[in-house]
Amino acid sequence: MQFDSLTFLVFFALVLGSFALLPTWRAQKQLLLWASYLFYAAWNPPFVLLLIASSSFDWWLAQKLPGIENRARRRLLLGFILGTHLLVLGYFKYSAFMLENLAALLALGGVAYQPPPMSIVLPVGISFYTFHSLSYCFDVYRGRITPTRSWLDYSLYVAFFPQLVAGPIVRWTQMGHQIESPRHLSSQGLGLGLALLCLGLFQKVVLADAVFAPVANAVFDAESAVGTRDAWLGMLAFSGQIFCDFAGYSTCALGAALALGFVLPVNFRNPYAAIGFSDFWRRWHISLSSWLRDYLYISLGGNRVSLMRRHGNLMATMLIGGLWHGASWNFVAWGGLHGAYLVLEHGLRQRLGLGRDPAAYPLWLKLAYGGLTLLGVMYAWIWFRSRSFTQGWELSLALGGGGPAGPSLVAGFDTLLALATFALLLAVHARWREVDARDWLARLPTVPLALLLAFMLTLILLSPGDGQAFIYFQF
Repeated sequence: MQFDSLTFLVFFALVLGSFALLPTWRAQKQLLLWASYLFYAAWNPPFVLLLIASSSFDWWLAQKLPGIENRARRRLLLGFILGTHLLVLGYFKYSAFMLENLAALLALGGVAYQPPPMSIVLPVGISFYTFHSLSYCFDVYRGRITPTRSWLDYSLYVAFFPQLVAGPIVRWTQMGHQIESPRHLSSQGLGLGLALLCLGLFQKVVLADAVFAPVANAVFDAESAVGTRDAWLGMLAFSGQIFCDFAGYSTCALGAALALGFVLPVNFRNPYAAIGFSDFWRRWHISLSSWLRDYLYISLGGNRVSLMRRHGNLMATMLIGGLWHGASWNFVAWGGLHGAYLVLEHGLRQRLGLGRDPAAYPLWLKLAYGGLTLLGVMYAWIWFRSRSFTQGWELSLALGGGGPAGPSLVAGFDTLLALATFALLLAVHARWREVDARDWLARLPTVPLALLLAFMLTLILLSPGDGQAFIYFQF
């Protein structure tokens, strides 16, 4: 069930109406939990059992962690929880990838091995709800939170439908008190929530699917090598598509939750206005980047170790972050590029004596550094989108002028529309660099807000987009 479907609109209207009529907070929570399971079952009903089993497993074992005084035994239990999740993820998401690479490795040694055909269906959103649960277990282990005794509360925390399949990755410290205390529908929350939902649908349906996707798909789905012009166009178009698609989902999630009285953390804050790659990761997929920082990078030693180890920790974190996105060497390359960017950036900052706050830089440096950051981020998206490592390499060569000559694969009007929209997107990010969409919409007076929503709704209804699934559903 997608946010941009009529089915979801009917589902959400029924949930809102039923939520308002129920007399007690416990009944409302039960409604939200069963509605969340129904929302998830719309993709593949049997996988609801995996979701229930996963959350029940963590809820039960996390309650035992505080009572274990022996640190080694506590660590062993945490390792058991982590290992179980990694085995489940490994089976569904990485087993075919590992077998393919094992076969390739054996072939180098002269051993012919043909892995058996595998037709494993990936449960939608498994990486997201797994990280939800793991953050809770890690925080209980570290003594930051007290485990809840309520299975209902914990299950709702994991399965809450607005953020279930593509984030943001919410922590118990952000959501627990909201589940334990009654939420109330309000005209302000409902109005702003529906406005955010409309904005998210506009980003997805109009910008991602109708404007950017035709250009990006023409380039990345081409059967033959593409020219230099098309390589640059494809890189730019996918940079616009991936932002509008994923930020559109997150905006819809924030809006649906707010309409029900819940406040989810902002997941994007104008990332294409970033000045530096550290700044980019403070703005892009904020819930994932902060998760990797707090539970992986810091656990590896973070900044408390030598410079060489710190750089190694950065690379390891970004490589794992790339692999989290999918079982492909392309995602490893994407993560490795961002790891290299961060290592290089840290080294240059120290050598040049630059501070960590880009706002303190002179204007010329902000513009130059911001432009370099954007170019690096856009180039990395080529590896994220390419169908294979070979295609990523061919497009990289084409960017430098190594592509074949010939007519463009992209229609002239589609090109102009994508270029103009991307330029406008950059202008919006630069203008409201420190303001997220929720705050921006909340500040708009009633009349301009109503006109903006009417404009967006009209374009959504008239959009010729193909109604593609959200890109991050595959993760």
